[in-house]
Amino acid sequence: MDNCIFCKLANHEIPTNVVYEDDKVFCFYDMEPQAPVHVLLIPKKHIACLDDLKAEDVEIISHLMLKVKEIAEKLGLQEGYRVVSNNGDLAGQTVKHLHFHILGKREMKWPPG
Repeated sequence: MDNCIFCKLANHEIPTNVVYEDDKVFCFYDMEPQAPVHVLLIPKKHIACLDDLKAEDVEIISHLMLKVKEIAEKLGLQEGYRVVSNNGDLAGQTVKHLHFHILGKREMKWPPG
């Protein structure tokens, strides 16, 4: 998508602090961190939200979910971490590109919001 900031980041049109990248996913540090470690993991394919996932996206989404553990280990989050995906306006999704927040290095409270 032409105006999607996450697509621009994944395409290296905008510089960012990259944590991990392969042909399917891109992970980078959040610009407004809510924890000592706060990164965003996105598919490189533009998918607006969880509701827009299709059966053909199963390989991408499963790859993305498997990368969460690898990225958490790389970031030293073995004691625990939280993975969050906001879906839609009422949930607080501000960028319409599917993304997962990986947060750690602090105690997470419940309920979260």
